[in-house]
Amino acid sequence: MPYFICTTCGTQYAESAAPPAHCAICEDERQYVGAGGQRWTTLEQLRRTHRNAFRRYEPGLYGVGTTPSFGINQRALLVRTDWGNVLWDCIALLDDATVDVVQAMGGLRAVAISHPHYYTTMVEWARAFHVPVYLHAADREHVVRPDDDAQFFWEGETHALGGGLTLIRCGGHYAGGTVLHWAGGADGRGALLTGDIIQVVSDPRWVSFMYSYPNLIPLPAPAVRRIVAAVEPFAFDRLHGAWWDRDAVEPDAKGAVRRSADRYLRAIGAQH
Repeated sequence: MPYFICTTCGTQYAESAAPPAHCAICEDERQYVGAGGQRWTTLEQLRRTHRNAFRRYEPGLYGVGTTPSFGINQRALLVRTDWGNVLWDCIALLDDATVDVVQAMGGLRAVAISHPHYYTTMVEWARAFHVPVYLHAADREHVVRPDDDAQFFWEGETHALGGGLTLIRCGGHYAGGTVLHWAGGADGRGALLTGDIIQVVSDPRWVSFMYSYPNLIPLPAPAVRRIVAAVEPFAFDRLHGAWWDRDAVEPDAKGAVRRSADRYLRAIGAQH
């Protein structure tokens, strides 16, 4: 039986004879069901119409994203360390060419994902590279294709992977919303890979924070303060977001997070 994929969010569901009646990820108020209604595809169909592209950002960091755009259209990041390579966030398309390229770069040691909108085909990636997928336990209820052999649910506020990589729970967009700190990034000054838990905006000197981006639902002040406090102990001079065209904040990315939070709190009328 096929594993159907929602075309709006890119989430792959457990195998079934027919497409699911609903996408729980899209029906949540943080996402949406498209104007044309719920639609589905499969990985096999997606491989016939789409391909993945790679981009090198700096030594040890590569982007991988799908063209033409699919689902939310995020791109993942591949971080290379002496501990092993980690895929940060996930995209729905996994094909033979992508497997070959990643294997030629040393394969994967792990996959880690910021929040449920990017779970996509995580089980396919885990099985192809024989690695675990790190997810925060606070978001376990949003997993729609469970796999006890593939998914590792970590708890608490931080989780060290190895190679100078640390998962940080920020919350905000989702209860388990996570960012990845890479101590070796930005020539050793540190880099923060944030998905859209901390969102790079059109002006790359700034970031923002939202409960729902497509529905423009803001986060309350305590949630924004929590995000800033979660990343404060870590040094980072560069920040990478979730999309090709809204990618990096540098230099002084840590200062940009603080300044952006101050601006956000003033805008919603909160005392800082």
